[in-house]
Amino acid sequence: MTDLLEALVARPSRAGVDDCTPVLGAISGWLERHEIPHEWMRDPAGRPLGLAGGIAGGRPGPVYLLDATADTAPFGDPGAWRHPPDRPTIEAGWLYGRGSADSKAGIAVFCHVLADLLPGRERLAGRVNFVFDVEEHSGTFAGIRAYMEKHLDRPPAGVMIGYPGNDRLVVGARGFLRARLVIHGLGAHSGSSSNRGINAIDRARALLGQLAAEPLAPPDDAFPLPPRITATGIRGGGSFSLVPDRCELDLDIRLTPAFDDGAARTLLQNAAARLDGDGAPATEIRWSPGWPAYRLEDGAPLSTALSEAAREAFGHTVPQGVAGPSCIANYLHTLGIPATAGLGVTYRNVHAADECVLLETLEPTFLAYRQALARLLR
Repeated sequence: MTDLLEALVARPSRAGVDDCTPVLGAISGWLERHEIPHEWMRDPAGRPLGLAGGIAGGRPGPVYLLDATADTAPFGDPGAWRHPPDRPTIEAGWLYGRGSADSKAGIAVFCHVLADLLPGRERLAGRVNFVFDVEEHSGTFAGIRAYMEKHLDRPPAGVMIGYPGNDRLVVGARGFLRARLVIHGLGAHSGSSSNRGINAIDRARALLGQLAAEPLAPPDDAFPLPPRITATGIRGGGSFSLVPDRCELDLDIRLTPAFDDGAARTLLQNAAARLDGDGAPATEIRWSPGWPAYRLEDGAPLSTALSEAAREAFGHTVPQGVAGPSCIANYLHTLGIPATAGLGVTYRNVHAADECVLLETLEPTFLAYRQALARLLR
């Protein structure tokens, strides 16, 4: 697993920067050498979207999908790294390199799970499919979307996503909704004593103050994270002598089951309506739809099997939990497909300098997934 992980880290696959053909080629070559059936996924222009395949059992049964992304975040400042981000380096048991945690370690683990299951596939009741996709870190999720569109006639009974971390098994996540507000004002000379205009930036600040004071839905035992509204961008003005007549405000809204898409839209529309009426043009809201929050039901076969296997493999209880950031599991939830995330290797600094994984946790991660699939496909 370490050898394969090093080979993948040594092939940069930054979303929107690198050609992902080399890293996918390395995975494909490994699968071919281990006689694991697979095919390349491509978009209409022929660009690679990932690799997909599977192992069929000897008896009918459910389909479970292993998914891990082959593209990565950017390097950031290479000078901030202890070791070059595209040169896998092992130091004190940690392997450094961009994508080592998110999620090339997951690919290395899943490849070995597949190779281990292959000789005894006749004993399986069902099928283990896999997809190692790209365009995850770009935000388009084109790889997993293309895979699901092709397999909607027989969707998987569950998906195991190979994100890192073994302090908990992620069985839920907040959703998100995004909005860009165009807040208008009335322009004037900033030094005028008779015509002060209406400052669009001041109106944007007032709107943010309203939103900060709004009571949102509280967390509960089933979903212990609260909703959140974060201003992530503001643009307006530009001349010292001009009262700005336009300001754009970007908002990221994190959703929960108790504060869903409809509640978020209503809250923001009401806040904008209260802001308007002072003589400036009405505020415009441009929505960028996202995904709803999700949480698997207690006792779901997928999460139960993986939790039990993780406890045995790691030698400690791996509690089920809810994550703040959304992920592909939110998208799968909209298709009615249960998914887990965040059971994987011990890691540090995902998306930051000195991303690294603890190599000794590769084996228990492998054992957890191997045993979970054996239970689910008895």
